[in-house]
Amino acid sequence: MAILYELHPQNPQKRTIEIIVDALKDGAIILYPTDTVYAIGCDLNVKSAVTKVRQLKQLSNDKPLTFLCSSLSNIAKYAGVSDRAYRIMKHLIPGPYTFILPATKLVPKLVMSPKRKTTGIRVPDQPVCQELLKVLDNPIISTSAHLPDRDGEFPTLNVEKARLFDALENQVDIIIDNTIEPGFQVSTIIDFTTEEPAVIRKGLGWQEVENWLDIVS
Repeated sequence: MAILYELHPQNPQKRTIEIIVDALKDGAIILYPTDTVYAIGCDLNVKSAVTKVRQLKQLSNDKPLTFLCSSLSNIAKYAGVSDRAYRIMKHLIPGPYTFILPATKLVPKLVMSPKRKTTGIRVPDQPVCQELLKVLDNPIISTSAHLPDRDGEFPTLNVEKARLFDALENQVDIIIDNTIEPGFQVSTIIDFTTEEPAVIRKGLGWQEVENWLDIVS
């Protein structure tokens, strides 16, 4: 059964963050709040933990995993960022956006798209995430935590936090509760690997993205 930690939504307790980070380094799987939905994650660099996340989400190895970075400069370590992408991204970060970018050698093969050699990266506007990233000093895997619908087929994101915790408490090692009900709108995905940047999924903040795509053209 997972250990539950309650964190202040704006000023997460430092000691508890350190305990969670130590567990991440040891391969723990966490259920945690982001600025979009609750996510399942682990330390990007712990291969065994990444494998467990894939198994939990029933994702084959050809399905890339998104991960969180703390800043735009941190993204540049893990992905190639063109001048145009940089100009757009700096206006959107931090926020509910996933950027598809060419992966560098620092991205584990188990995380990236094997055919395209690309990766999905986010910089969340969320204090708990930012504190975890700061103390861990590594990216954290971020794949949406959802429940099956009544037919057991399609993911359901709009669920009460208590129900989500109950459903996943035996599948993760740590649950983080920031005392706020989770959102249910996904991030907007922008692909910067094509000749023209494109919104490939409209989620939170997609209109602002389209505005910046028009401005930086």
